[in-house]
This record gives sequence, structure tokens and C-alpha cells, in this order.
Amino acid sequence: MSSDTQVAAARHDITVDDARELLAAKDPAFWPAVRHLTRHAEDFSTVLSLATMRKKALRAGVPGGVDKTIRLAMVGGSSLYPLHELVEQFIGAQSSKGWWQTELFKGDYDNYISEILDPTSELYAFSPDVILLIPSSQRCVYQGALTDSPEDQRAAAVSTAEDLLGLCRAAHERSGAEVILANFLPASDFDPGPFRVRTLGSDWSFRKLVNLELGLRVPSYVHICDAEFLATRRGAVNCYDPRGWFETKQLYASDFAVDIAREVGSIVGSLHKSSKKVLALDLDNTLWGGVIGDDGMTGIEIGGTHARGEAFKQFQLAIASLAPRGVVLAVCSKNDYKNAAEPFEKHPEMVLRLKDIASFQANWEPKSENLRRIAEELNLGLDSIVFVDDNPAEIEIVNQFVPEIATILLGPDPSTYASQLLNCRHFEPRSITADDLQRGEQYQAQAARAQAMSSSGTDMAAYLASLDMHSVISEFTPVDVPRISQLINKSNQFNVTTRRRSEAEVEALMTDPTHYEFSVRLADRFGDNGLISVVIVRVEGMTAVVDTWLMSCRVLKRQMEDEVVNEIVRLAILRGCTDVVGHYLPTEKSGMVRDLFPRMGFALVEETPERATWRLETATFTPRPTHIQIDRRAYE
Repeated sequence: MSSDTQVAAARHDITVDDARELLAAKDPAFWPAVRHLTRHAEDFSTVLSLATMRKKALRAGVPGGVDKTIRLAMVGGSSLYPLHELVEQFIGAQSSKGWWQTELFKGDYDNYISEILDPTSELYAFSPDVILLIPSSQRCVYQGALTDSPEDQRAAAVSTAEDLLGLCRAAHERSGAEVILANFLPASDFDPGPFRVRTLGSDWSFRKLVNLELGLRVPSYVHICDAEFLATRRGAVNCYDPRGWFETKQLYASDFAVDIAREVGSIVGSLHKSSKKVLALDLDNTLWGGVIGDDGMTGIEIGGTHARGEAFKQFQLAIASLAPRGVVLAVCSKNDYKNAAEPFEKHPEMVLRLKDIASFQANWEPKSENLRRIAEELNLGLDSIVFVDDNPAEIEIVNQFVPEIATILLGPDPSTYASQLLNCRHFEPRSITADDLQRGEQYQAQAARAQAMSSSGTDMAAYLASLDMHSVISEFTPVDVPRISQLINKSNQFNVTTRRRSEAEVEALMTDPTHYEFSVRLADRFGDNGLISVVIVRVEGMTAVVDTWLMSCRVLKRQMEDEVVNEIVRLAILRGCTDVVGHYLPTEKSGMVRDLFPRMGFALVEETPERATWRLETATFTPRPTHIQIDRRAYE
């Protein structure tokens, strides 16, 4: 491979021809190249060409290939070929370092109801991880008259939605799979003219109403592939191919099938990796027009007095809209701190204020180093951060020196900044919890705790006592299930086994007599950290086996792990267990808990490269003292 191609691969401006050259050379750089090209491909022919190259690379054994396998079943009311090729390609590109391979089951044309309702069907013999259901549009038609009462039409829409969700429920209960449900395309014909909006019985209104009912009624294990929204973006007429339907039963026009496949890939990705947590922002010509150090408060462009200033203010409004969903804001700027902070404190048109920023790094150090400081200060991994800047040189430095961080390069026109951010897809939540709404405040409180710790010198006991910590340890409750599942699926560092579970699986544990489980909340004088730890223990005879133990890194070194062990053993004793067994399954990110069990008094039983097993006898255990006041919500 030429040096120019190597540079292109690193800089993410590689071409399809470059990827072919990498494939021919069996160069591992092929995989990041084809991931990047797939993520940015817009047309059917390009994605199909990349899929062909991917297959050749797998057959040729190009190093750095498969790092995860997803078992996907596709069923529906249309032909699934060649949509499945596109779906496989976009699922594969969800990988961060190699390629996600798809093992595929394709259902028969328009046989999805029988395949789902028959418990002996090949669908269930396949044992899918994910089922993609694309229902028939012919089954989303109001059968009555356009003049029927809105109540009758609405009832029919609810019935249609419930029938579909009933199929999803059966598929999930019989397979344990997550279900991706494509909703219905909007009608694109003029008939019956303006009357279409005066009745719920028109195709236009009825499909919209069914889609709305589906979205409002979906259980946690169903994820909507929003074909209606995607069609609105592209234009509904452009999403249909009547000839393709009659000749080969293709539901979607070729290029629109790319949109659908990309969305399916994104949903599958969200099931296996967490969304980003931190938005780190440049300042000059990013949050405002101009350079604060040169132009001063009166010279920067921000606010509604002119078009550019209004665009920058709109960008700040878009940023502010992310914070209530749990996105933490940070500043990473080459500036004098005093100059950088002044607009946040004094400019009347600024939307963002200092209180909104959890970490404010304004100095003349390289931005790559300041981003590392932000991660350290917030006690988060670098891969939790998205960095936004208008300077391509600064973006390139970050890409080179901290490649774990996602970047957004803003263009020259600030009117596009808000849409660039809102369409970046880095901050899409699977669910939004009450804890998410307080995350910015929690990380600001974390900074205050760090300052308190530094003022306590080396007296850790005095520091812990000064925090006035209170913890609630509780059985899993239905209201906490989304947050518990969220923690299980995104916690990587303090996580002894890194086992993942969906919301439906968490709910099932609550009635499983072979397990006990609890969550932990922690508050102190600086604020409420929210739900910060999850524990699941499996009882095997007289042994309690720690199946899952994870904790938010922001509460490390505050004796919370001691209280968790106290609770694990207390509940084990109540269930007649004589010992507790803990497993540590090492991953790339979980090194911080490698010595957790021995620190908690467990003795080593066995250790291999894949697993370390530790045991604690309950009869000899003495509860570990802490500075935390515990409120146990009785559930034994």
C-alpha cells in the first residue's frame, strides 16, 4: 500500500479505489476504510459494491476482520433480497475496530405471520439475537368508509397496531430476541385530495395514526425502524418503486432501501454499545462568530441582531437541548481562561452559561491533551466524548492523537451547525431516565468533590466523613428498569463480567426465584449521584454467584464497593448460602476491577487468561466499615 493511501485511511478521506487497493494487499487498514465508506455511502450501488468487497475480504482472511457476530432474522411482507445485503453491510460498519459479521435467516415472502406464530418454525430453530420485522403495507388499510366516525377509525388503527405488537411479543417470548419493527411508509398519492386530512380513514391519515400508536405502545424489547420519518426526509414519492414491487416484490426503492438498512444497522449498534456522554466544544467561530481574545465581548457574533449571530445562537440552543437528555457539556478551547469565560458570564445573548459546563478547559495546551483532562476530570473514558471544532487542523490532531474520541468538523457556514449536531447520531438514547436529566449537575458536583478532596490533603477518612454520604439499596423496581438496563449495557470499566441485558431481561429477573438483585443510589452534600450500581446474584444451591456487578466510575474510592459486598453477603446468608463466588472476566476496559474481589477479602480459586474465580466464606465475613449511611429497602 502506498504511503498516500495509509495517510488517507488514517485521515478518513479514503476512496473506494483506495479500499480496493487495501483489499488487494490484504492490509488490515481495509476494515477502517470500508467502515468509513459504508457509514457515508448514500446510494444503492455504492453500498452493494462495498458489500462485495467485504465478502472478498472475509474469504481472503484480511487481518482485523470479525470481532462480533450478530444472528439476525429478517421476516416480512415483501422480498428481503437484496435488502439483506445492505442490512448486513450497515450492521458490520457498527464495529469500532473490526467488522460485525451477520449470520442471517431470511423468511419467505409475506409469510411472517405464520413464521412468528408457529413455535416450530425455522425462525425459532435459528435462535436469532435480533428479529427484523417489515410488515405488509396491505395490512395497514382502513376497511371502512371515509365517512365513518373518528372513534371507529381510531379504534381500527389501535387494533392494527396491537396486532403487530402482538406478533412482536410472540416473537420475543419464543426466541428471547430483540425485535426491530419497521413502521409504515406514508401514502404518496394525491387521492382523495384535500379530504385526506379531514378523515382518519384515508391512507395518509390512517398510516400516520397506526405509526403513532405503534410508537406509543411499544414494549422495551421492540425498537421502531421509523420508515415514516426516513421517507419524510427523502420525500415519500422517492421511496416507492412500483415497477420493482410488481416485478420482484421490493417494498422500497433502491436508494431508500439504503436509508432503511442504515437505520437498522444503527439500531443494532445501539443494542450493543452505548451512546456518547460528553459534548466537548471549541469556542471561537464555533459557539460564536469571531475570536473573543481579539474582538472582545462587543465584537463577537452571537444573537439575533444579524444572520450569522442568530445562527450561532441557534447552534447553542441545539446544544442546550441535549443537556436534558443526559449529555454532559465541556469546553476545550485554546484561549485565556478569563477571556473564554467572559461571554458565558456576561454576554446577554449567550444561551449557555458557566453553570451548564461540567469541565471548562481553556488554555494554550494541545486540545488532545485538554480532552484527556476532561475525561480524567469527569472520570469517563475517552470514547465517551464527541469533540466539535470548526478548525480542520485541530480536528485532525484529535483524530491522530486521541482516536477514541469522535469528532465533528463544522463547515464554514454557521447556519448548518445545529443540523450537523442534531444529525450526528452520537447522542441518540434508547431510553431517557430521570437520572439522565440530572447528569450535568452530577458531573459538576463531581468536580466540587474533587476540589473538596484536594482541600482535605492526605486525610482520606476526613474527606469521606465530610461528604455526608447517604445510600439507598433497593430491589429492582419497574420504574428503575430503564436506568438499570442502561447501566448494564454501557458500563465497561467497573464491570466484573460485562454481561449485557435488555430491559425485558431485567424485568424477567425481578420474578426469577433463582436470582437476587439490587440497585444502589448515592447522595452526598454536593448532590445526588442517582442510581450508580447494579448487582445480580445467581443462587446455586448453597453458593451465591455474582453474575453482574457494575458501578459508575464517578463514585470510586468512596467505599461504595464495600457496602455492595456487605449487601451481597447479607442477602446470601439470608438465603442459606455458605459462600459467595465472584468471577472476573477481563476485557480491554475493565482492568480497574482486576483486583476488586481480593481487595474485598475473596480468596483465589482459579485463574486463566479468560477468567479469574474468587470465593468468600459467609461464616467468616465481617461487614466492612464505611462512612456511608445505608437505607435498605427491605425485599428479602
